[in-house]
Amino acid sequence: MLAAMPPTPPTTPNRGEALIRDRGDACPGALRLHPADDGGLARLRLPAGLLTAHQVESLASAAESLGDGRVAVTSRGNVELRGLDGGCGAELADRLTEAGLLPSSTHERVRNIVASPTAGLDGLGHADVQLWARELDALLCAAPWTAALSGRFLFALDDGRGDVARLGGDVTLIAGGRSVRLRVGDRVFRVATADAPRAALAAAGAFLEAARDAGNGAWRVRELPQGQQPDLAAALARAGVDAHPVVPAPPLPHAAPPRPGPLGGNALHVLAPLGRLTAAQLRALLPADEVRLTPWRGAVVVGASRTRLPALDAAGLITRPDDPWVGVGACTGRPGCAKSLADVRADAVPGAPGLPVHFSGCERRCGHPQGAPGTWVDVLATAEGTYLVDGRPTPRTSLTEAVATARTTR
Repeated sequence: MLAAMPPTPPTTPNRGEALIRDRGDACPGALRLHPADDGGLARLRLPAGLLTAHQVESLASAAESLGDGRVAVTSRGNVELRGLDGGCGAELADRLTEAGLLPSSTHERVRNIVASPTAGLDGLGHADVQLWARELDALLCAAPWTAALSGRFLFALDDGRGDVARLGGDVTLIAGGRSVRLRVGDRVFRVATADAPRAALAAAGAFLEAARDAGNGAWRVRELPQGQQPDLAAALARAGVDAHPVVPAPPLPHAAPPRPGPLGGNALHVLAPLGRLTAAQLRALLPADEVRLTPWRGAVVVGASRTRLPALDAAGLITRPDDPWVGVGACTGRPGCAKSLADVRADAVPGAPGLPVHFSGCERRCGHPQGAPGTWVDVLATAEGTYLVDGRPTPRTSLTEAVATARTTR
């Protein structure tokens, strides 16, 4: 058995540790470009990953004419455009606005909503949380105070199957048979299904109040000091939401991501190789009633039958659950990231399907899968030009064997 994977360096301290954020959130957006080594980077929030056919074409066109010809699908089902010229910001904003992808210039970075991407398509789950996502997004954009949320603050809307409940949401809604569980930190309240989006908004307000009282500049719930809990009961009462505490808090449900292939009789799920889609691959998703980008760096194509799978496979998309690239991810790496020690995307290798595996160019491990150490394979570049596979030194020439073994032997 391979050596145990070293703990992932935390992006924030554990609860109870001192944390002072003395600067504003610099998280990139569609209107705030980040200067990366490969050019400007724009991150576009897509609540529930939803794109219309027109929006898919608009993104493909923007990637081709303004960027490097690709879009990156993030672990929140958002997209990034890379390789942008520093002077293209106004044109990009105009294109996104025309496509309906920028409903609010003041709130575009806080529209962080993941939702069960197959809700309403496969007969599973207790609610169509895609509808919740649209209502919550409208509420977020309409309330001036929500612009104070960090670009990292996350809402997770799970239809009860457990696919997104453990993605690290600051506010998590979990659909049940007749009600919804609202979870913030380790506190859980039961609310009516019809009140779910309003309850989520109220919980975000409670967090902002707690963060102001704490005075430490917290961006996320887990950054609040020990004992500085959001007052959910008071916030829900002010919002007119009838809520009942659930004690003790039940564990979060958990289910594997949907497998690549058909979903019911009217949708397909495909994955983007290493989380990147070329403009041509984006267009290959069309025609579609809608496209839902997923937190597993894939796309649910609604309004497509299984007869489309050969064409999507020919376009270079991952369409089969036995494809060795299923579950393989990588950070940007060189040359796009100055902190990276290697071109991890070029060095990435597949392996027999098993545990997720993530190739990281530095110890930040950007974009790594959610989950405790040991639930995914950690491949980390070193300054010596080798890799650590779950902590074991491995030369590039041995990555294929080491990764394949690590994916299948736990």
